[in-house]
Amino acid sequence: MTVTSHIAELKKKHEHLSDMVAQAQRAPGSSDLQIAEWKKQKLKIKEEISRLQQV
Repeated sequence: MTVTSHIAELKKKHEHLSDMVAQAQRAPGSSDLQIAEWKKQKLKIKEEISRLQQV
């Protein structure tokens, strides 16, 4: 897997998590803990993308 394709996959995962967070925040009774976990995952992915783009 090339770095470019890896970054593309990470961006897809980040976007998917963003969609899940947005949907959960609109839904009544959503788990704040689950939303927080997804946000942590998004941050880790974003940091990994930034790290890979600097190489």
